[in-house]
Amino acid sequence: MKANTTPSADIVIIGGTGDLALRKLLPALYLLQGYDLVNTLQRIVGLGRADLSRAQYTQKVKEKLESFVPERHWSTKRWERFESLLHYQQLDADQPTHYQALGQLLQKGAADERVYYLATLPSLYGKICQQLKDASLVDQGNRVVLEKPLGNNLSSCQAINESVAKVFPESNTFRIDHYLGKETVQNLLALRFGNALFNPLWNNHHIDNIQITVAESLGVEGRGSYYAKSGALRDMVQNHLLQVLCLVAMEPPASLDPDAIRDEKVKVLRSLKFITPEKAKKNTVRGQYTEGASEGKPVKGFLEEAEYKDSLNTETFVAIKADIDNWRWADVPFYLRTGKRLSKRYSEIVVEFKKHPFSLFGNKENEPANKLVIRIQPEETITMHMLNKKPGLTGALKLQPVELDLTEDIHAINQDYDAYERLLLDVINGDQTLFMRRDEVESAWSWIDSIVEAWENNQQLPTNYLAGTMGPTKATALTERSGRSWHE
Repeated sequence: MKANTTPSADIVIIGGTGDLALRKLLPALYLLQGYDLVNTLQRIVGLGRADLSRAQYTQKVKEKLESFVPERHWSTKRWERFESLLHYQQLDADQPTHYQALGQLLQKGAADERVYYLATLPSLYGKICQQLKDASLVDQGNRVVLEKPLGNNLSSCQAINESVAKVFPESNTFRIDHYLGKETVQNLLALRFGNALFNPLWNNHHIDNIQITVAESLGVEGRGSYYAKSGALRDMVQNHLLQVLCLVAMEPPASLDPDAIRDEKVKVLRSLKFITPEKAKKNTVRGQYTEGASEGKPVKGFLEEAEYKDSLNTETFVAIKADIDNWRWADVPFYLRTGKRLSKRYSEIVVEFKKHPFSLFGNKENEPANKLVIRIQPEETITMHMLNKKPGLTGALKLQPVELDLTEDIHAINQDYDAYERLLLDVINGDQTLFMRRDEVESAWSWIDSIVEAWENNQQLPTNYLAGTMGPTKATALTERSGRSWHE
């Protein structure tokens, strides 16, 4: 019988006591271990500035898992198995002696492969990578995972990428965006390129417009120092929305090889028309929420919240009419919007098809266009909005809108999972398909920088909107100016 040659792996979480690690990463690893999908995982080493014993750390992790892991997945047996993987080491990013102590821990029963997950401030990425190298803790097989945001403009992003590249090659660098781990986002590839029905229609001859919305009902509490400096454009559009746009707009890749897919995404980003100051006045909307009501309760405005008093120029909402300058998408507007304290929380992609030039049914003005609606959250669904005959003994044929559900019930087949489970599994397996390449993230920043510069040139301040609404009225005008409307 052939021996199992799958290499063993250690995953080292730098920032192992932080919110991301305790709320997302460790629960995801716990669930993957319970599904028997990471049997090669030898150790999970949490690193943090706190001076904790291994027992103290595992107790801390257990308390968080009990809060964030679904009850149906919790059991003492699974926890004991997971607990045996956990280790802890104190680490201050500036202390070389801490890296030497880490090296002693990792050398004991070292795994074949090692993954460093940097769940820290991006400003520390270069320093941490260099310290790991100086302590001889990096070899050619090691991988590194980088969390967003990678800088706050193109130049700072390039500086971070340069510092990491001195230690880890691009082939071992995984830039994570959790939106790409969501089932319906991945399903875009299958939907577009696996069905003869959609691919011939996926162009400017048949599609009128595409809308991408990421709406949040929460405010920016808990992220004050970061959000006040970034705003909605840098926080959400630069990564989440542009990544989704790429998957919607990309050309068919030559294969499912990671670089073949990422090559096509980069082409989309490089085809985005830059937003000039003149275009920014018509094609972008900035907003900032004022006091209002959310989920039936009064809430403060952005500037009234203690940490944001000096953030008059920070947008909590942004809407953009984007244009892709290529053969497939010429004259098809891509409407992007995202914001805090909106009326409800949801993320979706709407592909609106063109109407027939002539209607047999004499009611063309009231016949809604066909739409493909891909809901990313809170539920994950794909729905085709179509028309059929209205039932009844009427003298004339009348149409009515119907919804065709294209969604497989992933809950019924017990295959529901969090995005971080998918992405961590890919990191451990060395699959970069769902991770951003350096030229990809830098191309995204280049386009975002054009918008920021245009706003600064125009002195374009955010427009107020009431908390609990869907943003400034100017965002409605963004679509209605061309006879279109947001899908609600």
